[in-house]
Amino acid sequence: MTDASKIAERVRTYREKLGLSINDLAIKSGVGIEVLASVEAGEVIPALGVLTKLSRALGQRLGTFMDDQFKPDPIITRAEDLQAAKVKDENKNNLGYSSHSLALGKPDRHMDPFRIEFEAEGVDSMSSHEGEELIICIAGEVELTYGEEKTVLRPGDTAYYNSVVRHGLKAVGGKPASIYGIVFMPL
Repeated sequence: MTDASKIAERVRTYREKLGLSINDLAIKSGVGIEVLASVEAGEVIPALGVLTKLSRALGQRLGTFMDDQFKPDPIITRAEDLQAAKVKDENKNNLGYSSHSLALGKPDRHMDPFRIEFEAEGVDSMSSHEGEELIICIAGEVELTYGEEKTVLRPGDTAYYNSVVRHGLKAVGGKPASIYGIVFMPL
């Protein structure tokens, strides 16, 4: 099962359990009905902001839609596994970045850590949701848009912010970039 079809199945299953139509979920989540239909059809892997909105509207953790199985603590993600995923272009969306969960298999977690790889020519994509985020730039330059403010993060720089404010990230400087991002959303 591909990541897109796994996410599609889980979104549809939780939507149906709540007795919601696609239109109801679109309204409740703030995700466009066309985007939601594409997600449920398994045509796209939704951006983290979209998946976050859907998880909140469905009353689930973000990881519910991404985990494959339970693993006992501690959850270890090896650098070579992240590199292999990058080479295979796994979890890539149409917004110019790919994300790799660092907590797959931990169903009782309270935050969702990711390694995110941005293409050199990414797309501006803004989102907002409940919770908080910590961003750690590890390679390249990443522009954080937070409300109306723009800040460039370089390797070693961090940003911690309230996710309810519209925000977005993209690589700048004509080169790819990488970050670690940790998302906390209260249930």
